Amino acid sequence: MTVEELADYLGLQKQTIYNWLHQKKISGIKIGKVWRFDRKYIDKWLKEMQK
Repeated sequence: MTVEELADYLGLQKQTIYNWLHQKKISGIKIGKVWRFDRKYIDKWLKEMQK
């Protein structure tokens, strides 16, 4: 998923996703100039954050 899709999925602004990437709170893969995220990783990360 893209930054836009992730922001929609989490109900956040795109800038928050970019801030988290910069702060290393979340990880993704950068392909060229575009960040991509694995939904399975995001769901696992969300579960870990709830603990």
